[in-house]
Amino acid sequence: MRFLSNQQKQLLFDYCIGLTSQEETTKAEALISSNEAAVELYKKLKFSFSPLDSLELELCPDDLAERTVWRLSNLANSSQNRLEQLIAAETTRKAAVKSSFWGKRIAIAAVFLIIGTISFTSFTGIANYSRQKSWRQQCAIQLQQIWQALNQYSSYNDGKLPTLAAAAGSPWWKLGYQGKENHSNTRPIWLLVKNNYIKPANFVCPGASQGEAAQLDALQVQNYNDFPGREYMTYSFKISCGSAASGKLVYRKVLMADSSPLFEELPRDYSQSLGLRLTRDLLTLNSINHRRRGQNVLFGDGRVEFIKTRFTSLSEDDIFTLRDTDIYQGCELPSCESDFFLAP
Repeated sequence: MRFLSNQQKQLLFDYCIGLTSQEETTKAEALISSNEAAVELYKKLKFSFSPLDSLELELCPDDLAERTVWRLSNLANSSQNRLEQLIAAETTRKAAVKSSFWGKRIAIAAVFLIIGTISFTSFTGIANYSRQKSWRQQCAIQLQQIWQALNQYSSYNDGKLPTLAAAAGSPWWKLGYQGKENHSNTRPIWLLVKNNYIKPANFVCPGASQGEAAQLDALQVQNYNDFPGREYMTYSFKISCGSAASGKLVYRKVLMADSSPLFEELPRDYSQSLGLRLTRDLLTLNSINHRRRGQNVLFGDGRVEFIKTRFTSLSEDDIFTLRDTDIYQGCELPSCESDFFLAP
């Protein structure tokens, strides 16, 4: 049985509470499959965290965990400073008897400092985990509120979703473009904001570090033809195929999800072409909104599902790519309604 290093123990701890990246997850699973000590620690950690699974997550102020961590950090730093001062003072003492006595005190203080550091690290990990879980839940609530706005709009418009006429072959990637042409897939969704079905802040996932809630008054909203920019829309909406029979809400069809990893960086100059070629990373990355650990997906019946891959429980279709398409110029359409494609 190989002993585990502190780094390996930390990796297993992060893995058990869902804080690892895809690469770290692979390392943790390989470690568990090849090391008996890792298996034992993994079992103990999972058993210790199992009571948390039965708890219903409650939303809390975003700054609560930050304030707590800040206090603990200051406490840890204060303890570290006191220990360093104690060591410096005791090294100047010459009495051998006193040196032995204080040496024991220093050793005891060091033990408490190490224990405190471990506890602080563990608490920080749990705080980050709780924060991510809270943001994920808030994100799901926002998507359900968007569905309610869509459903309300649909009920007042012959059962149809918001749509805008666009010429064949028109681009859909120009999020934030305010010209008269409908060159953005988010313009129809902006109609929900313009018609006061929902506030613009609902389109910014709380877990999206690059997101920014639009602070616009009613007059400013009416002057915009689309979301002001990428940072004000951190979700991706479905692009329908050219032969879609109706624009109505379809039961259990994918409508929206956290922002696509394919189109995180869009040209600021709308006169440029998009030109995106799929890579191995782009084929496997999850949305950036939840630190690449998965994405919330909104279905036509209002249900929200968090998936850790890009395939829903309904099909084996990648929600962020088109079938048999490796290069994207920003005007492609799905070949059929069963080919889910969320963009930009």
